Amino acid sequence: MEQHSIFIELIENHKGILYKIANSYCKEAEDRSDLYQEMVLRLWQGFPTYNPEFKLSTWIYRISLNTAITHYRKDKVRNKHISTIDPILVEPPITAPNFEQSQQYQLLQQFIYELRELDKALLLLYLEDKPYREIADILGISETNVGTKLGRLKNHLKQRFERINAF
Repeated sequence: MEQHSIFIELIENHKGILYKIANSYCKEAEDRSDLYQEMVLRLWQGFPTYNPEFKLSTWIYRISLNTAITHYRKDKVRNKHISTIDPILVEPPITAPNFEQSQQYQLLQQFIYELRELDKALLLLYLEDKPYREIADILGISETNVGTKLGRLKNHLKQRFERINAF
């Protein structure tokens, strides 16, 4: 099998990772699409140097998250000069049968979007049920640091939900 075909299969089998990262770092569909394409490009560029001794998903997460963080930082600078309309003003009301769950999910997405880049990546990997060791490898931090940061993130998110639910 040629390298191009192998890469296409790799992306097809792991596109869920890329979609989750893009969704966590970008609010707008166009931005998500741009980020997705950028992650695929970076993966393609790094593919010849992939070391099969390491887990494939770890390699994909590492490159994709680094790409997303870089994209996020560039976007943050660009957005300082752009004014946008609050999406709540233009989105139709949710009429799904389980409105409360949907609302909680939207809040979680918003809270994740507001996190710092590393915290966002850490939480995303945690929500993917990645073991602390793998999270540490992907992010280049110690396993102990993963546990400490996750504990703080959980407390932070819990407090945010408590404040919202208090009203």
